[in-house]
Amino acid sequence: MALMVCVEHLQTGMDWTVAIEAGDDIETVRDASTDWWQLKHRAPGTRMTDASSDLWKTLRIWATAVSEKRIDLERTNLFLLTTGIAPEGSVGSYLAPGRPGGTRSEIKALELLDAARAKSKATTSTAMANFAPWDALNPDQRLDLLKRVQVLDEADNITKAGDQLQGRAALVVGHAHAQAFLQRLEGWFLQRCITHLAGMGSGPVTGVEFDEVFDQRRNQFRPDNLPIDADVVELTGEMAKHTDKTFVRQLTLAGIGNARIRMAVRDYVRAFEQRSRWSKENLVRPGELGDYERRLVEEWQRRFNVMVDDLGEAVAESEMRTQAKRIYAWVEQDARYRIRAGCDEAFVTTGSYQMLADEERVGWHPDFEARLMTLLEPVVGR
Repeated sequence: MALMVCVEHLQTGMDWTVAIEAGDDIETVRDASTDWWQLKHRAPGTRMTDASSDLWKTLRIWATAVSEKRIDLERTNLFLLTTGIAPEGSVGSYLAPGRPGGTRSEIKALELLDAARAKSKATTSTAMANFAPWDALNPDQRLDLLKRVQVLDEADNITKAGDQLQGRAALVVGHAHAQAFLQRLEGWFLQRCITHLAGMGSGPVTGVEFDEVFDQRRNQFRPDNLPIDADVVELTGEMAKHTDKTFVRQLTLAGIGNARIRMAVRDYVRAFEQRSRWSKENLVRPGELGDYERRLVEEWQRRFNVMVDDLGEAVAESEMRTQAKRIYAWVEQDARYRIRAGCDEAFVTTGSYQMLADEERVGWHPDFEARLMTLLEPVVGR
């Protein structure tokens, strides 16, 4: 719901903030006006009667804020959103905004609440705690509070709310990519809320911040771009798990040091994971990855064939390794062939070259094919 609020607010500007578990479940501030939201997710058919704990727990929070002067009723809207039903003639029905055939009446709602309170025989500490803040308000304060309340019953449940978000995402990136776009936006929003709730120095989500993140993720789904996921960028890879990989053997043949091999493992893991996601989510066009690999192989071939010709036949191992290091340095430092014009993350290229090296479609040592065959023969022969 908080994410939905952000998306809807973004349509009207960026001068707003949204916070989770601040004054209420959700607190939004916009144009010097504050909205507090209480959210109740209940089983289908649940009725919110005048004695409902959902209703009285919500009033407890709001009445306490009034008593403690933490809320300016003239500038605050109070929303109780529930998937339950507020029956006709109940407090909720009289506080509903614009219900078809209904008549909003804060005075009638106040009468029903006071009557429900008078009839209550609750004696438990929890029940009494729900009533105490309401009891502490005088009649005028209670009425002023109810004038700011809107009960939104029979609201969409969490699944339908997700469908609504996906519908909005489809308007931004198209139906084919809506789910992938929304997953990435939700992932960022979840982590952002966790940071805020954990008190890690991050305040409410601002309109400017959300606009920047929203725009960044939308741009990743342009026809000339592909998304690079934050969790993929954080992958490091464990060298110990990849020592038997062919691409690592290739690096060892070329005399590449351990520090650079660790970077190669990192790029391999990142590229493998990111490319797998693109394929799984149908973000790459049919044959696109194959065409990209063809380009990489052909660029390697041009340099590798020149290297082999320049070395000739009678050449020392030390010289072969020197030239192998040079061609591999080209991969590390200069080979930046983008799968799409807007996708410029370096590991996509370098990691893809490691994947190709693992399949022996490219190599660094001039005699890599024969050397690998010798190395792998005992494994194949078992």
